[in-house]
Amino acid sequence: MRSAWKLCAILFLATSLVAQTGTAPKPKKAKAATVTAADVQALKDAIASQQAALAQQQQQIQDLRDTLQRKDQAVQQAQTAATDAAGKADAAQAQTTQEQQTVGELKTDVSDLKTNLLNTTVTLQETQKNISDPPTALHFKGITITPGGFLAAEFVRRSRALGSDINTPFNSLTMPGASQSSISEFFGSGRQSRISMLVQGQVRNAKLTGYVEADFLSAGVTSNNNQSNSYTLRQRQAFGQAAFTNGWAVTGGQMWSLVTETKHGAENRTEALPMTIDAQYTVGFSWARQYGLRLAKSFNDKVWFAVSAENSQATVTTHGNAANFLVGSAGASGGLYNAAATSASANIANYSFNPSPDIVAKLAFEPGFGHYEVFGVFSRFRDRVFPCEENFASASCGSLAAASAVQAFNSSKNGGGVGANARWSFDRKRLDFGLHAFGGSGVGRYGSGGLPDASIHANGTLDLIRSYQGLGTIEWHGPKLDIYLNAGAEYASRASDFDPLNAKPYVGYGSPFFSNSGCFTETGPGDSSGFAPGKLGSCTADTRVLIEGTFGIWFKPYDGSKDKVNRGRIQWGPQFSYVDRNTWSGVGGAPHGLDGMIFTSFRYYLPQ
Repeated sequence: MRSAWKLCAILFLATSLVAQTGTAPKPKKAKAATVTAADVQALKDAIASQQAALAQQQQQIQDLRDTLQRKDQAVQQAQTAATDAAGKADAAQAQTTQEQQTVGELKTDVSDLKTNLLNTTVTLQETQKNISDPPTALHFKGITITPGGFLAAEFVRRSRALGSDINTPFNSLTMPGASQSSISEFFGSGRQSRISMLVQGQVRNAKLTGYVEADFLSAGVTSNNNQSNSYTLRQRQAFGQAAFTNGWAVTGGQMWSLVTETKHGAENRTEALPMTIDAQYTVGFSWARQYGLRLAKSFNDKVWFAVSAENSQATVTTHGNAANFLVGSAGASGGLYNAAATSASANIANYSFNPSPDIVAKLAFEPGFGHYEVFGVFSRFRDRVFPCEENFASASCGSLAAASAVQAFNSSKNGGGVGANARWSFDRKRLDFGLHAFGGSGVGRYGSGGLPDASIHANGTLDLIRSYQGLGTIEWHGPKLDIYLNAGAEYASRASDFDPLNAKPYVGYGSPFFSNSGCFTETGPGDSSGFAPGKLGSCTADTRVLIEGTFGIWFKPYDGSKDKVNRGRIQWGPQFSYVDRNTWSGVGGAPHGLDGMIFTSFRYYLPQ
């Protein structure tokens, strides 16, 4: 740069000199400046140096341009690479997702393959097993059908005649003066033979079950013991059920009442039935088989809650009342009930006009030792009262001249009771001990003894009878022998009233003023047919308490469930029972009806 300034200064001086020479007045002639070769050479060198510097600067500028161009290309290449990398990342992510989906599908396929392989293996094993062991169930479409039941040859010998088959009417035990109390009876029967069918199907979240069970302990108009013994088939149970995997179950149809004790939770077909041959079981056992719609819930298979709406029916026993009440009627044959006989007292069966179903609720526990239940029953009773049938001359009835149905009205009463069951197993489930208790008002019909639910007040309204039922059981189970002992009782309270308008003013049930004086005196036959025992005179004998003790043995000479091929089970056993029907005391005392009974049974059970 200094060379360039020096050159410019020289040019400026030279130009100034020339200008002064051409335009200004000529001065005095001076001595001419001398430009040497060295000066020229220096000027040349300065110019060459400047040119070299300019060339260097141009080269630097070109180098800078090249550098910028390379950097721009690098940036473009980087952007292109970034774009390519992003595209490759997206592609890689999509590929990863696809691979994960493929892996999931492969896992599902492998799981399905394992399941199919397992099912195939199980099916193959079952097929191989069935080749040597015939199945006890039938498979039809999506359901499994399991037949069941037993064939029975049984007899009963009673020390006092009751005119009854293999089931005992405990509340009909005869009084000491009855002719039947002096005669024993023997009846042989195959009528308790039972057939059943269990149908089950599985859907995604529920097991569907249908069950039907029947025996021959019913009588049609042509049934008799004289020639063909053609007794009709009787419906015992017929219900359907949906049991869900979340513990809920809905059951509807005819089944054992929720009042009946169960061995597991509140589940159908686990009822803890007495082991008796007697088809009426034993006194003190609370039960019914009737219509029911049941909702149940299992909580971890430790606690169960169930509630059911069940068929209601009022049983009534009363004496001496005026005709001022209506509870029901004999059945209508067109309505498929037993029809009325020639008189109301001879009706084959009476049916009460029920206002609502019985409501039964149960809570069951299995904490690890024992099975426990508490339950309650709510029942509603109703009759129609006719106040002016007996009291027609009163001012309240308008001083009528004759009995009338005017001012008739419906009267309702609430009844029910509470109960509890407990059962324990000892010695590796060989020894079972059970206790049962149930009591309340209007619950008599739930006991095996068949005591009444209600009586009638003098004014025609219902008088519910307090009733208590209790049973203790001991059972020992061995590989070839079962032994059982039962002791039970059922109690019905007095429900008496006084009617001043009646010729016999004491009415109702169990009145201490009822006459029992004729309960000990035998009377002659009712007619000449030879099949009409005489009726006792002046013998009310309302039952106060029924007591029964039972001892029995079941011997099992063959039990196919222990063999590779189940061919069913053969069992035989005797039973001895002693029953005491203790009545309410009245005028003339408190008579007892007693009976000692011996049963035997030979049964073949279908394999299950």
